[in-house]
Formats: sequence, structure tokens, C-alpha cells
Amino acid sequence: MVASAAVAVAVAAAVLAAVAVPGDTKQAAPADPVRGGRTLPTAPASYLGLYAAGVPDSYTGVAAFTAASGIKPTLVPYYSGWFEPFRARFARAVSDHGGVPLVQLDPDSVSVAAIASGRYDGYLRIYADAVRAYRRPVIVSFGHEMNGDWYPWGYKKTSPAVFVAAWRHVVTVFRQQAADNVTWLWTVNITDDPHYGKVPGPASWWPGSSYVTWVGIDGYYYHSATAFSSLFGPTIVAVRELTRDPILIAETAALPSADQPAKLNDLFDGVRSYGLLGFVWFDVAHPAGDWQLSSPAALAAFRAGARAYRRP
Repeated sequence: MVASAAVAVAVAAAVLAAVAVPGDTKQAAPADPVRGGRTLPTAPASYLGLYAAGVPDSYTGVAAFTAASGIKPTLVPYYSGWFEPFRARFARAVSDHGGVPLVQLDPDSVSVAAIASGRYDGYLRIYADAVRAYRRPVIVSFGHEMNGDWYPWGYKKTSPAVFVAAWRHVVTVFRQQAADNVTWLWTVNITDDPHYGKVPGPASWWPGSSYVTWVGIDGYYYHSATAFSSLFGPTIVAVRELTRDPILIAETAALPSADQPAKLNDLFDGVRSYGLLGFVWFDVAHPAGDWQLSSPAALAAFRAGARAYRRP
């Protein structure tokens, strides 16, 4: 395993050298004097994100959604497996279109305990160096939805204590590499999930506010009777017992059968009423359902809600 990891790190280094964007002269955000990271604005109801098919290999899906809706997303996430390089070219495309890239960095093929022990620090340093060379703001989330049991880094498969140690270690390595353009997004799943059922509360996985910039919460509208307050409210309350860090709905969507236009209105209203940063719409087909906006009415509801948002 160690030999394979060394080879993978060497390959990642070569790829990162090809995709990094040195010499970018775009002005950096100011540094956070407490946590060291360059700060992003945190006005409520100001971030509207989109996850689209094809990212990060292509920006085409994001551009197509923008053309259909008339709205440019301010956050564009992608999911990155362990040993994948930082996609600086894609990140720059997001930035050039007025958004911020959000990387879900997932330990999908390695031991979380090994990450915490430093075994993969070579990879993390290479990744952090590429993020620092990019210079513009980047949001990074490690091991999302860890309080659920469907990922190998999550509940029943990796202990909360090991996850917390790994989270802190990842953040520490990035800081040692002076990658201070990172906003750290600690992302949990809702505790009363319409698809997965009851999920443990987030407290056991909390690494402490000095290691977190924003909190993400993931949850989906499966049913027409579901409302924002019942879907996200209990988890928001649980998070706010841990921290006053800003909260982003980091993954959400509604099935067409759940009445997408009504759920979009509920989503925009919920973000405002709870004072959250915004949300990321998961606009792709998935084994759990086709979450794409499926009608002119849904696109119109998205457009109307988005135009009432602030721009960060």
C-alpha cells in the first residue's frame, strides 16, 4: 500500500505541475487574522451554487444551465477522489465566470486513520501547493456526510475520533504549506433524512471552530409534503449548538414529483429565514433520482429566487 501511494503521489505531482496556474495576478482576498484563511463574504442569502454533469472535466454543463436559467452560479462544486490533483484550470474557469470552486475532497480509497497519522502528507502537500499557486479563493470540504453510513469514511466504518483527527491533520498540512486561500467547509448530512432515515447528529464529528470556516448541510426534497423547516431545521439547530460559523446548504435538490417550483420557493425562503449563506443545487441524474430542473416552471422559480439574492 505504501509503495502504491508513493507512485500515486509522484503521478499527482506531475499532473499538478501541468494544471497549476502560476503567476495569477488577480488580487487575493484578505487573510483571516484568527484562522489564517483568506476570507469570503458571509452575507446571508448571497451564494447560489450549481453542481452540473461533466465537472470538473468540462464547464459545459454549468454553461448550459446558465444559458437556460439566465443565472450564473456563485459556487461550483466538484467531487475529487484521493490522489486526484487539484483542477486548477477548472477552478480558474469557475472564477472567470464569477464563481468560487468548491472541492469535495473525499478519502474514497485510503484509510482515514492513515491520513491522520501523516502517511499521505506527500499528496496533501502537493495538493495544498497547487491550491496556493492558484491564489484565488477555494472552498475545500474533506469527507462530506461523515455522519451517514454510506461512505467508507463515515459512521460505523470510521470512528468519529479518527475522522476528527484526519480533518484537523488535513487542515494543518494546508496551513503549513501556506495555502491560506482556502475556506474550510465541514459538511454533514441532515439528521432526519427522507431517503436514509435517522442519521446521527453532527456533534461527535465536530473538529472545533479553529479548524472550520463554514458548515455545510446536505439534504434533498423527496416528497411534496417536505418543508425546509422539517428537512433542514433540526440539523441547523444541532450545528448552532456547536458553532456560530456560517452555514451553507451544500447539496440539495427536489425530485420533479415533489413539485420542484414549490420546493425551490421553499428553499429560497428557508435560506433567508434561517440566515444561511445560500445553497448548491445538485442538477444531475443520480441513482437516487433525477434532480435536474425538469420544466419551464421550475426554471422560472429558480430564476426568480436567484435574482432576489445578494451577490457576494
